[in-house]
Amino acid sequence: MALPIRHQATYWGIAAGVFFAALWGLGNVILPFLVGGAIAYFLDPVADRLERAGLSRSAATSVISVAALLIFILLSLLIVPMLVRQLVGLVNAAPTIFGELQGFLTAKFPSLMDEQSALRDALNGIGKTIQARGGELAQGLLTSALSVINAIVFIVVVPVVAFYLLLDWDNMVAKIDSWLPRDHRDTIRTIARDIDRVLAGFVRGQVSVCMALGTFYAVALMLAGLDFGLIVGAIAGLITFIPYVGALIGGALAIGLALFQFWGDWLSIGIIAAIFAAGQFLEGNVITPRFVGKSVGLHPVWLLFALSAFGTVFGFVGMLVAVPVAAAIGVLARFGVGQYLSSRLYTGLAGRDEE
Repeated sequence: MALPIRHQATYWGIAAGVFFAALWGLGNVILPFLVGGAIAYFLDPVADRLERAGLSRSAATSVISVAALLIFILLSLLIVPMLVRQLVGLVNAAPTIFGELQGFLTAKFPSLMDEQSALRDALNGIGKTIQARGGELAQGLLTSALSVINAIVFIVVVPVVAFYLLLDWDNMVAKIDSWLPRDHRDTIRTIARDIDRVLAGFVRGQVSVCMALGTFYAVALMLAGLDFGLIVGAIAGLITFIPYVGALIGGALAIGLALFQFWGDWLSIGIIAAIFAAGQFLEGNVITPRFVGKSVGLHPVWLLFALSAFGTVFGFVGMLVAVPVAAAIGVLARFGVGQYLSSRLYTGLAGRDEE
């Protein structure tokens, strides 16, 4: 006989409470394990394909690990140093850029830029603030992410965790499946498959979209001759997973830099704008339908809320778990609505008469 709904809700509520308490209490301690688990989840379909091609699970995991190591070395030697140089250069150039903007506005709109103008004071402070805060941010990122302890954690622990989770992924899934309560096994499996479908469509697909768009923007902007084109493309690609934000910030940054660098050369400025227009067309009509699909069940507003809420409460770790938790809550909400629509509470006596 199945447990009463009240008891089931109590047990699942305790499980959710333990999860959020661990997320709150452990914080950055579990960060490398979350990252390693995310990498293993992302690469599991690749390992499955290699297995279907005839490799054992161990051989497939080893092949993926060697390929990932080679890519990491390539990025470390070629791409990352260039990104750091362009980031530092962009931060240092901020006062000059805003000074040029102030001079332009002074020449074109003198009434807006008198000595008492709030706009003048704002522009005077923005560039220096970006330089100061940007320098602090860059220095903070470098000192925290590349410190000895964190370097050891991320360079050693994350790959090890990802390797062993990827190696044992199918066994872990089978083991967890064997622990499911017998009375609700089929229902839980259905919900889990729906959650996996949403995550596979969004996480795996959206990461592919970010990489493809970031590569396109970076290469195209550099070929167009835009200073800091690599870092602008990387930023635009990195935040593409946040609905609308990636396009707005990346496009505004690229076009703003183009106006500063190519002022008067409207063809070059038009090329930069066309690059982002082409990127948005490719994203909406080619890349996203190919990698993500038409619908993964994560509404943009719900995703933005989850990222904001979890980021505010749990920090960076919260932002990492925001997407899977939002996907799970969305699937559970749709399941609950479905149960309600088929229940007597919704149908009432009329529903019983129709039956």
